[in-house]
Amino acid sequence: MADTKSGPGRYSAAGGSGSGTSGLSPLVQGPENLECKDFQEYLRTRQTPETLEKLYNYPPICLAVFRELPEIARQFIIRILFVDQPVPQAVVTSWGAQRCAKEQTEATSCLTALNVWRVTAIPGGLSAWELSPTFKKSVRQVLLGGGKPWPMTNTLEKDSKPRDIAFLDTYAMSRWRCVLHYMVGTGNRNGSDAEAISPDAVRILLHANLMKRDERDGITITRQGFQFLLLDTRAQVWHFMLQYLDTCEERGISLPECLSMLFQLSFSTLGRDYSSEGMNNQMLTFLQHLREFGLVFQRKRKEGRFYPTRLALNVTSKEAAATASVATDEEGTQDSGYIVVETNYRVYAYTDSPLQVAVLGLFTELLYRFPNLVVGVLTRDSVRQALRGGITAEQIVSYLEQYAHPNMRLVESAIQSKSCLPPTVVDQIKLWELERNRFTYTEGVVYNQFLSQTDFVTLRDYAQSIHMLVWQNERTRTMVVQKNGHDDVKRYWKKYSKSGV
Repeated sequence: MADTKSGPGRYSAAGGSGSGTSGLSPLVQGPENLECKDFQEYLRTRQTPETLEKLYNYPPICLAVFRELPEIARQFIIRILFVDQPVPQAVVTSWGAQRCAKEQTEATSCLTALNVWRVTAIPGGLSAWELSPTFKKSVRQVLLGGGKPWPMTNTLEKDSKPRDIAFLDTYAMSRWRCVLHYMVGTGNRNGSDAEAISPDAVRILLHANLMKRDERDGITITRQGFQFLLLDTRAQVWHFMLQYLDTCEERGISLPECLSMLFQLSFSTLGRDYSSEGMNNQMLTFLQHLREFGLVFQRKRKEGRFYPTRLALNVTSKEAAATASVATDEEGTQDSGYIVVETNYRVYAYTDSPLQVAVLGLFTELLYRFPNLVVGVLTRDSVRQALRGGITAEQIVSYLEQYAHPNMRLVESAIQSKSCLPPTVVDQIKLWELERNRFTYTEGVVYNQFLSQTDFVTLRDYAQSIHMLVWQNERTRTMVVQKNGHDDVKRYWKKYSKSGV
């Protein structure tokens, strides 16, 4: 008996004694895709009940949780917020009509998963719901006032040089684009100018697996990083901040305080200045990081006045995403579509954005560049270079379809095609990807160390007869059986050994 490693996977080895242990693991891990969690998913999957209780000590966090709950769940909380005793579950169930039973079940499950309420027993053995005392206290403070004032609510003297909303929008997008430019390779990666991102931001990109270190190419974008570029700005900022929150403890910064401040910013008024005088050193450090990412504007590091930008407002609210989006010429171009793909693999991009040009350069060979037009071509080498970086053919096609010019969509509707791209281009991109996938991986179990050639031939022939034999080498007396056929082959071997043939 011995465990061996054959190819990329680990298999169990069974010898001539006819017994073996199973030490199976997947041969090939599936491609990892970007997981974009909303606020509820973040709390349910990342935080323990003990941590949630600590978070609920901060009213801004409870207000954010309450805002993102389903409507029925919010109604439940309001109805029992001022009830100082548990409410029977049968009573809560009776509040909803029968046609809303499914939504009501989802609401109760959501409140339970977030530890907003918990099951308790009342006299008579009935089950009841009881709001978390910490959550109840914080929500009462939010709705009625009281408690400690928020650090951002301090009054300030009138700013002698106020900043308007247009300036804040321009500043926020310029700072955020620095991160995106760095990801696609157009930003300064040596940190030699003011537009370069800090080592902290690079650490977050690496931690989130949006970028990776390569011995040959240095820091390069990953499959998840390319998917990250396809998200809208609000989703990008929220995902980036979640990754930052994962590293809070390593930086010596309190996670609850960071979340609390982040939501205070999301509830602020755009164009209004706030004071940082009530913040401790940890929150001042966090404020500087937010300043770098474009979520706040501050003229000088030591100035006690800052302006929240549109990136910080409603960062977790999906409903507010449409109204809170930054109205820029670049995003307007993306919404209407700016890419034309021809059957000769030429790509025409009507844009003057360096970021959009850099994204195209990840999988196309750029030929010409004019003031408002970029011409490139999809080649085998350019696409294979993108594939080596972890970008899939499906992602390339999806990106071209997402930002296709409106005229291409008219052609799609005219010919009733599933894709607005030329079929020859789509098929060729996928064929270039298939060129790299020449191996077929099968999960299985290896058998070796047979005591005689007869034993090996007998077991091999049986595995072959039931179509479970993957590979065999008669000289080394080694064979590989499919994983789902391992139990059957093992039973046959035990029966064969006991017969003493």
